[in-house]
Amino acid sequence: MPKVLIVVTSHSEIDPEHKTGLWLEEYSIPRKAFRDAGFDVVTASPIGGQAPLDPRSLEGVHPDPEAVADLARTLTLQEAGDASQYDAIFLPGGHGTMFDLAGNQPIKTLLSEFDAQGKIVAAVCHGPAAFVDAIKAAEPHTLVHGRRITCFTDAEERAVKLDALMPFLLESKLREQGANVVTAADWADHVEVDGNWITGQNPQSSGSTAKAVIHALQARV
Repeated sequence: MPKVLIVVTSHSEIDPEHKTGLWLEEYSIPRKAFRDAGFDVVTASPIGGQAPLDPRSLEGVHPDPEAVADLARTLTLQEAGDASQYDAIFLPGGHGTMFDLAGNQPIKTLLSEFDAQGKIVAAVCHGPAAFVDAIKAAEPHTLVHGRRITCFTDAEERAVKLDALMPFLLESKLREQGANVVTAADWADHVEVDGNWITGQNPQSSGSTAKAVIHALQARV
């Protein structure tokens, strides 16, 4: 059965007054969908161990205990291995990704490997921060150059009033790097599929993004 590598953030704060991390539903909903489909799931992060959770993503939520347990013992990227061991990579969001995945060279190398091998590259919300400055294998282009994708929009960032605290606005940055970023209304369930690339706009798109990944992988079996 297909094997999916999920890579989550290890970054826990925007500044001392704003705690952040992984947005839980963007991990727990896809993880459950992948497991229910019979997929093998491996969870990794830049530094391994306990993945921080954005406190806001826990409000009014009863966390999936299996997801929480996996997030307590994430592998490092080195322990997770390379693209040859997996069929897809999935990147959940949370504002933490804007600080560590956006500047992490090992994850960019890994993404280039997945893309070069024609494997599924998927992300939701702020997960596409990992695409920033990633270079296409053997070509002088960014990985997102010419790709139709979506991500947490500049309008949504302003709506949550965190735009001034971000190192960059994700939608704008990806456009600068050559991506065709397609957006929908704030908080709309919106997914873009472009070949082996599958992206979702926001937390509300977590389930639909996972379903698109499942459909793509099942079509390859």
